[in-house]
Formats: sequence, C-alpha cells, structure tokens
Amino acid sequence: MALASSLVPPTLELGSDRAALRHKVREFIATELAAGGFEPRVDSWQSGWDPGFSRKLGRHGFLGCTIPREYGGQGLSSVDRYVIVEELLAAGAPIAAHWVADRQIAPSLLRYGSEYLKRRYLPAIAAGESYWAIGLSEPDAGSDLAAVRTSAVQVDGGWRLSGTKVWTSGAHRSHAFFVLARTSEPEGKNRHAGLSQFTVEFDQPGVTISPIPWLDRDHHFNEVVLDGVFVPDEMVLGTIGNGWAQATSELAHERSGPERFLSVAVLLRQLVDELRRGDSDAYDTEEAGRLVSRLWAVRQMSLGVAGALERGELPDVAAALVKDLGTRLEGAIVEAVRLMAGSRRVSPALRALIDYAVLHAPGFTLRGGTNEILRGVVARALGVR
Repeated sequence: MALASSLVPPTLELGSDRAALRHKVREFIATELAAGGFEPRVDSWQSGWDPGFSRKLGRHGFLGCTIPREYGGQGLSSVDRYVIVEELLAAGAPIAAHWVADRQIAPSLLRYGSEYLKRRYLPAIAAGESYWAIGLSEPDAGSDLAAVRTSAVQVDGGWRLSGTKVWTSGAHRSHAFFVLARTSEPEGKNRHAGLSQFTVEFDQPGVTISPIPWLDRDHHFNEVVLDGVFVPDEMVLGTIGNGWAQATSELAHERSGPERFLSVAVLLRQLVDELRRGDSDAYDTEEAGRLVSRLWAVRQMSLGVAGALERGELPDVAAALVKDLGTRLEGAIVEAVRLMAGSRRVSPALRALIDYAVLHAPGFTLRGGTNEILRGVVARALGVR
C-alpha cells in the first residue's frame, strides 16, 4: 500500500451534489430494470451493445458529461461521469455501444481536435449516436505500442494509410477510430518520434474488418486492415509527429476507470445476495468480504485518478497501477465465485453469470495493456527499470 500511495493521487471525496447525481442514475436504472429494459450482465461495457439504450442515456443527460454544452454535452466534470458509469457498471447495464466514444474519444477531441472535428463528432457522441473503436495495437507487437508499422504517406490534400490494427473492440459495429501511424522514421533509438494520429471512418474504401472471436464464439475483438485508405488533412487529430504524446494521454482515461474493477461487479453482487439468503459457511463469508474489501481499496485509488483528470493532470503511471490491480482483482473474483459455486447450489442467474465470466476473464488483463507492460510503466516511474 505504501507503493500505491506514492504513485496514486489522494482519494477524491464525493460531495452531496454527486450523491444527488448517483440517486438520479439509480432511479433511472431501477425504472429500466422494472420495465425489462435490460438484463444485467458481466463485462457489460464490452459485451452489452445496445444503441437504443445508449440513445436513452443521451436523452437523460448521462452521456457527454465532459463535453461542453456548445458541442451538445453536459458541461460537467470527469468525476460526474465517474459517478454515472460506476452505477451503470455495477448494474451490468448495456453500455458498450457508446463506451469508447464517451470514455476517451471525446476527451481526446476536446484536447487535440480541431474545431472541425469537434463539431463533426462531439454532438453525436453526447447523444449516444456515434460509436468508436481504438486503433493502437498491431500484430506481432504484443503490448509494445511503439512497434507501429502502419504507415501514413503524405499525398495531395491528405494522407494514405496502410497497415493492420488488432484488438479493435467493436470495430464491426462502430463508425470510426483513431489510428496511430508512422509519418516519419524514428530519430535514432527514439521509436516514439514520427508517430501521428488520424481519424478514419470505417465505411470507406480500403478498410477491411475481420472478427477475432472469443472462446464462446462471441465477437468483440477485430482485425482492421487499412489498404491505402485516404485521410484528408482535416481528419488529422492534433499535430503531425505528436502521436505518441496524444495516444499515451488517452491511456490515462482508458486504464483507470471503474470498468477496470467493476466488469464482474454484478457477479460479486449476485453471490453476496445469495450468501445472505442461504446457508453460508464462515469461509465463503470471509472470502466474499475479502473480495469486497479489495474492490473498495481499488475504487479509492481509481477515484484519486479521476480527481487528477478533473484537475487537468495526466496521471498515466497511476492509471497503469490501477488497471493492473483492478484487472487482477476481477480475475480473482471470477475464480473465487466459481469455486464457491462448485460446493453449493446456486441460482440459474448466478450460474449463467459465472459461465460467461469464466470464458471472458482471459481478456481482462489484455485490453488496455497487459499486466507485464503496466508493471514496467510503474517500475520505470520508480526508477528501478
């Protein structure tokens, strides 16, 4: 814990105004559940693709919190968004369609996008009508983000992009993604130089999307091949050559949020509810308590990062630590619940959640950077690497 406290910003205290917002979101969720609007599920921010639900969130003002009102957003803060998504994740609500767009595309557009890009995309993101993927990882590169081989060659009026991106969750259902590409050769050993970001819409010539199925044949991951795709100059994100700084700033949003420890919250909640209602031995009760305590501790760390983002900081190292601890906790929850369910009679609802979680758990520590890479980021910050 001493290590964590030296790297993670102080925990943010949520005031009464955030409590009122939380109550509003809970009322909305309760109404939707009563009306059969959705069925709680594990990993809902990846697997719960429901454009209708996303549009409904937009109408209720639960999307685009960090987007200024002049671009169709709510003009609120990243902490307000944190409160909203925490409730939606804990309920297992279907939020995958808008997730990437709301979580990191909107902040990147606000920070680096031109006025043209902001007005083109932000209003639709806030309305829950614009869906995005991420174009960072590449084949044969593992988690080495700097091993970019996708090239961008300047031509008259824009750029020609060629290369392949993988693990592009939701690309087959999305409208666009930011592509990290090499626009010039690296300077010496500095592989981070010469990288830039481009906005690529999927419904244009030269873009091919192929599925990478899960163990249960479910489909979230994709391979996206770019074959000479033309990107006009006005679709460049930020500054040519500044792609590495831009992409790594996005990772603070991607790695530190509550989705990194609440993907299986609905599973843990169902277990605790059944332990309360049935006969539970001391070991099961203590194990459930340990898991809830760990969840609370990671949440406090994640709130600290949310507070730093609200202050305009870029806590990339703290985000890496939260993601590492959070996704390892998610795996521990799945395994513990699976073992406890093996020695007792559980409800069909809990059994279905367990089965789904077991098949999807291997992906928890892959998306957003593997644990080994994240620990390397932390070690470098501590000066031991």
